[in-house]
Amino acid sequence: MKIECVKEKISKAISQAERVTGKNLSLPILSCVLLEAEKNNLIVRATNLDIGLELNIPTKVMEEGKVAVHGAILNNLLNSITGDSSVIFETTENNLLKITSNKTKTTVKTLPHEDFPSIPRVPEDQPIKIQAGDFVSGLKAVYYSAAVSSVKPELSSVYIASDDEHLVFAATDSFRLTEKKIRFKNKIRDHLLVPFKNVPEIMRLLGDVSGEVTMFVTKNQISFSHPSIYLTSRVIDGVFPDYRQIIPESGTTEATMLKQDLVQALKVANIFSDKFNQANIHASPKEKTLEIKTTNSDLGESVNKIDAVLTGEDISVNFNHKYITDSFQSIDADSISFSFNGASRPLVIRGVGDKSFLCLVMPMNR
Repeated sequence: MKIECVKEKISKAISQAERVTGKNLSLPILSCVLLEAEKNNLIVRATNLDIGLELNIPTKVMEEGKVAVHGAILNNLLNSITGDSSVIFETTENNLLKITSNKTKTTVKTLPHEDFPSIPRVPEDQPIKIQAGDFVSGLKAVYYSAAVSSVKPELSSVYIASDDEHLVFAATDSFRLTEKKIRFKNKIRDHLLVPFKNVPEIMRLLGDVSGEVTMFVTKNQISFSHPSIYLTSRVIDGVFPDYRQIIPESGTTEATMLKQDLVQALKVANIFSDKFNQANIHASPKEKTLEIKTTNSDLGESVNKIDAVLTGEDISVNFNHKYITDSFQSIDADSISFSFNGASRPLVIRGVGDKSFLCLVMPMNR
């Protein structure tokens, strides 16, 4: 193989692919990226057997071929080459990859490319067109609520399904739940569960894609295809909780306040919260205030009152304040509404005027 690449393009592609490579010491080939030169194109492949990636780069190909090389080493090497606009990759007979620029000449050991696993191709019989940005925003709005532990795989995932007019994204760790709806004309055949650990890479890679991607879904895989990228991820075979039955239609106490006021109050509350991040929220319709109180036996106590529009009953409930703060990243509105439904029922958080997102936070025991 012998090719000449634009340094900036190949460096970006290797950086993206290297993050997908596996860290399995018993399978060193997974730490490699596979470079395949054909016609006027370089295909960069990487996989950790859970997620697979192919990137296409227009390249001057002088000799076709394949080579598998350690992704982290190649990435670090390309990042260290500065001031050169192009690099030449050339394989040698003694299983080395020679990388040459105007100022540098390096050789890197390679592994047998035959050992590199194939990246699953999802059958392309039912293509679904979707804006890459919409899919990323749906994942971004909910993925932080998924369980980090994989003890219950269905909770350590992002749930995706479709209703009449939307693509619905949801995630829960059983202590809180987030749901985001994206307007979507098409339908997917069934719900799917994307592993939590794959979601950041999917968001990062699709975040660089402008316009539409073609999505394909099967029982075991989801893939995204675009002229510059092919991305595929394993999906989890499981049943996501039927969360809609726990979403109250209305609350016994409703509170509306400025998002910035709430953010500031919770910053102060965080300083004095205990190891469980417990905060007491007291809604007082008579006083037209929402009070947030945190106590730490070693540090002291904090009480913050926020002006709010309140209706309904007086209520005082304990919550993990970090779960509330996390939801703010998914709310663009200037005002936020809290809907309480009793001391033992979840708090429903929404942006005022935005019906596309909601967050449920379960109360904590005193």
